[in-house]
Amino acid sequence: MTTKPDQADQADQPDQAAPSTPSPETGAAADFATRDPAAPAFWDERFERGFTPWDQAGVQPDFEAFATAHAAASVLIPGCGNAWEARWLAEHGRTVRAIDFSPAAVAHARTALGHYADVVEEADFYAYRPPFAPDWIFERAFLCALPKAQRPAYARRMAELLAPGALLAGFFFFADTPKGPPFGIERAELDVLLTPYFTLLDEHEVSASLPVFAGRERWLTWRRNASAPA
Repeated sequence: MTTKPDQADQADQPDQAAPSTPSPETGAAADFATRDPAAPAFWDERFERGFTPWDQAGVQPDFEAFATAHAAASVLIPGCGNAWEARWLAEHGRTVRAIDFSPAAVAHARTALGHYADVVEEADFYAYRPPFAPDWIFERAFLCALPKAQRPAYARRMAELLAPGALLAGFFFFADTPKGPPFGIERAELDVLLTPYFTLLDEHEVSASLPVFAGRERWLTWRRNASAPA
């Protein structure tokens, strides 16, 4: 996960008085020392304790189908977590970089990727400069990990990183979740956020979801506009 430490939305944090038992359906847990998802320590603690209900431990069919259909695309994966998709891409000879600002997440990803560990970098999404111009930025549990106040910055940064015609595509979590993460977004709100920079090309249901996202996520493909502001 990658968030900017100075933009936490404290109103959206989990209730400090919530029960201490983690919920696999919501990903909520109250027995953690760090409660600010805009801080690397929040994600470090969860990776170190093995509480990662957003982790697929592999790649989903929708990702594999899209990646196969866009076989020449270079890929950037922000908020990569364990970076299973980066491993799949690297194994298929693809140009890929996966970033996360959590040192623990990066360490776990590098261990999981083994021979391909060098495609994972510890970095702040808002400042990172990839070593190539990405044709596709893969969205997976990144937007919904960010405090809501960061959403405009997310959209602007995606637009800065993608050239006209390049793609922002992946899984988007649609839900009314006043507390999080995951922080759900309303469908109309996502349109308002992204349409100044992107045009929606495709939207469809996903074929396999983790319990934390089940029934509330869809695959969307957005193309960077030529005339949109950067």
